[in-house]
Amino acid sequence: MRQDESKVNAIDKALMILSSFTPHNEEMGTVEISQKLGFHKATVSRILQNLTKRGFLIQNSQTKRFVLGPAVMDLARAMNQSLRSNVVQIAKPFIDTLRDSLKETVILEILSGDTTFMAYIADGPRLVRLAGSMGDRVPIHASAGAKALLAFSPAEVKDRLLNVKLHPFTSYTITDRNRIEQQLFKVRKEGVAFDHEEIDEGTSAIGAPIFNHDSIPIGAVVVAGPTQRIKNGSTAGMVSELKATAAKISTQFHYVSPSV
Repeated sequence: MRQDESKVNAIDKALMILSSFTPHNEEMGTVEISQKLGFHKATVSRILQNLTKRGFLIQNSQTKRFVLGPAVMDLARAMNQSLRSNVVQIAKPFIDTLRDSLKETVILEILSGDTTFMAYIADGPRLVRLAGSMGDRVPIHASAGAKALLAFSPAEVKDRLLNVKLHPFTSYTITDRNRIEQQLFKVRKEGVAFDHEEIDEGTSAIGAPIFNHDSIPIGAVVVAGPTQRIKNGSTAGMVSELKATAAKISTQFHYVSPSV
C-alpha cells in the first residue's frame, strides 16, 4: 500500500522500513522497498544506510540487498528478558480479577527446571487447603497447572519430565505413564487440565496454560477449591473464565492463537 510520503516523518519511515521485513526477513533492495512503501528511492536509500550503520540492518555485499541486523535481535532479547523476569507482575492483575470473579483461590504456576512452582497465590474469600504455599514446588504429574503445561510442551520435554519414578500423593494420584498420556491428550483437546484430589484429598483444581510468543507454555493459571465446588463437567462457567484469563495473560507475552 502506497503512502502519502509528505505526511510521514523520518522516524515513521524508518520504522515502516524495518517492519516491511516481517514476517520472514527476506532480502530486499532499495527499489523493492521504495515500491512496497511508496517512498522516494533516495529517501529509502538514505534511511537504509543509517539503519545499517546502527546495526538494525545488514547489507549483503554481493546482492546489495538488506536483511534485519543484530540490533533488532538485541531489542528482542531485552524484551523477552523483561517478560521472563516479570511474569508474576504481568499476570498478577489478571489472577486477582479472576479470584474476585470466581470467589475462589487462584494460583499462578511457573515451569522451573523439572517441576512447576506456585509463583503467586490470590487467596479466595473462602479459604482452601493447599498442599504448599507460595514458592513451593508442585509435582509435575499431579498438579492441574503442571499438566496444562505438559500437554502443550514438546515431546522431548514431556519425556524428560515424566521419564522418572512418579510418586503417589493420594489414592487418586495417577502414576502410570500411559494413563497420564491419555490425560494430556484430553487436555490438548479441551484446553484445561484437572487435578481431582491427586495432591490433597478433598481439594481439586483446574489449570489452563499460558503461552509465550513462540507458542511455548511458560506457566499456568489454576483455580483450586474443595472438590464439591471444583467438579469436572459442572464448572463450565469457571472453565470459560479460567481459559479467558490464561489467554489474556498469554497476549501480554505476544502469543497469537492459531485460530486468530
